Amino acid sequence: MIVSTVAAQRRALFVAVLALILGVSGYIGKAWAAGAFAVGKCGAYGKAYDYPAEPAARAAALKQCKGHCTTVTMKRACAAFAVDLTNPCGAHGYAVKPRISSSLNAAARKCYEFGGKECVIRAWACDAKG
Repeated sequence: MIVSTVAAQRRALFVAVLALILGVSGYIGKAWAAGAFAVGKCGAYGKAYDYPAEPAARAAALKQCKGHCTTVTMKRACAAFAVDLTNPCGAHGYAVKPRISSSLNAAARKCYEFGGKECVIRAWACDAKG
């Protein structure tokens, strides 16, 4: 009888801890779910992910990007930036999509659409749940 009572107490403790962990992880995923990607000339970029709000993510991404940069936000998504390997100051492309594979493909495709000859991914990032 003592063994079954101890086992029952351990199971109850395990269930309680698991519920607490799942509850906290759900809160963290919702709280830190803003990101931004800054894209500039000649391959310049900056990225910020899992920030509590979009303005903070934009500011962090712009701080990393050198020169005149444009920002795009990502919320529970992924962003990718592609440049032409033969001319980094030439054609480039970027994309924000729900999954990393989609964003990588779309960024490379945009680079080729804008005249790139050998487009490669320069940078990528995903925020919470992306």
